[in-house]
Amino acid sequence: MEHVIELQNIEKNFKDFQMKDFSLSVKKGFITGFIGGNGAGKSTTIKLIMNLLKQECGTISIFGLNYKEHERQIKQRIGFVYDENIFYEHLTLKEMKNIIKPAYDNWDDAVFEHYVDYFELPLKKKVKTFSKGMKMKASLAIAFSHHAELIIMDEPTSGLDPISRKELLGALQDIMQEENKTIFFSTHITTDLEQIADYIIFIHQGELIFTKELYKIEEEYALVKGTLDLLDRDMEKEFIGIRTANSGFEALTACKNRMSDLFGDTVIIEKPTLEHIMYYTKQGWQ
Repeated sequence: MEHVIELQNIEKNFKDFQMKDFSLSVKKGFITGFIGGNGAGKSTTIKLIMNLLKQECGTISIFGLNYKEHERQIKQRIGFVYDENIFYEHLTLKEMKNIIKPAYDNWDDAVFEHYVDYFELPLKKKVKTFSKGMKMKASLAIAFSHHAELIIMDEPTSGLDPISRKELLGALQDIMQEENKTIFFSTHITTDLEQIADYIIFIHQGELIFTKELYKIEEEYALVKGTLDLLDRDMEKEFIGIRTANSGFEALTACKNRMSDLFGDTVIIEKPTLEHIMYYTKQGWQ
């Protein structure tokens, strides 16, 4: 099985948003970052993947299985880490573990204890005393403790301090080195993905822009800076999006190698961030 998640020809309609003929796939054994601006459809996609929303048309396959016949089997193999707190605040982490444990056939106390120690989490303190970072680490410990093969993370580092973010990202890298898991990581903090992701899926306004390996994005895309006299209508067509100022222009291209042929050494060519790619793609669609 090459793909753990497959959405094919999905249609989902809301009053002010729609997905039409939307498809994406997530490869097994890698960290895939999922990016897009507000309203791009990231939360809708995750809810479809988790069977929390139903599509009007199209098919959804998780581990090669469909939800209609295999929902319990699929959910047993997924660990979900969500931005918001999912614990009962008045309970301790140990009490929460005892509530969650019976739901999973493959729950492993030894794995849970390992990550409690790894994250330095207090078992006997009430969840309401936990910081946001501690709650996120607790969610991750629980996701790993039932040997989930697919970890779905929705804004897991949002609101975390730099130390907690670094620890969380380090834990994900460690688990990927030790075990053959798949991580699907949705976030607005694209710098996190630039540190750990193997693949990036980028959606905009309910449409798939690309699914690419991170290193290929770095090879294909470029940020180009130059003086305004270099731009004309034909040159502008070479770019995904352009920002101009009195001092010159900055633009994004998906044809990095072509820029040297067009401009020679009259422009500066730099590596773009994922934020640059999101910003200029949105601009190009307006």
